Amino acid sequence: MGQTIQKLFTQYQSLYLQGIQTTLLVALTGTIFGLVLGFVLSGMRLIRITDKDPLVMRLIKRLLRFFSAAYIEFVRGTPMMVQGVFLYNYFYRILQWTPTVAAVIIVSFNTAAYMAEIIRSGIQSVDSGQREAALTIGMSESQAFRLIILPQAIKNAFPSIGNEFVVNIKDTSVLNVIGLTELFFQGMSVAGTTYKFTESMMIIAIIYFALTFLVTRVLMLIEKRLDMPVQALQSQTVPIGEVK
Repeated sequence: MGQTIQKLFTQYQSLYLQGIQTTLLVALTGTIFGLVLGFVLSGMRLIRITDKDPLVMRLIKRLLRFFSAAYIEFVRGTPMMVQGVFLYNYFYRILQWTPTVAAVIIVSFNTAAYMAEIIRSGIQSVDSGQREAALTIGMSESQAFRLIILPQAIKNAFPSIGNEFVVNIKDTSVLNVIGLTELFFQGMSVAGTTYKFTESMMIIAIIYFALTFLVTRVLMLIEKRLDMPVQALQSQTVPIGEVK
């Protein structure tokens, strides 16, 4: 079986490589766009409503919070395959888009719902006392959020953000239903041509594992780099009583 797999990959490696390229393109682009949209949704979800706000402003804020919550719940509660088929066919007559463009938009809007919750959790994990301290020393609300809270929130949420990218690498396989020529689509094409479904799927499984393994290791290295300043500071801290 090993020789058959090697021969099959050698013969159809151009198709597999094309599938890898499309999979990574859609997963990476969709994750980045989804992260940006997630920031917007999480901001809408965390809008503060105070008694000092005018009635119209309070109504607008409540509508924004309701919209973001409803969007997140709906997207997380429906399969991406269903979302993909619906959006691709519904907007095809208007946009005449290609499966690749449609896939990027579908993955982006799907990922945004998960990213919004990840970012919201990251922001809420930062001690509220840091915001109050920043305001005490003269920072505005926007400065405190941008300079103090947001960097820590991203750092806290980075493992989950990276995990979403890994998940998207695998989940792009469901978008073959709209004609996206990603890795699984190419594997099925080879299997349909050669009638070697077991061998072709074994190749696909190995490639998916290799991609997710490498991406996970790269993300772990980045995560360690993000922790380095803190670790370096801790290593340089001199205990009380030992100051020379």
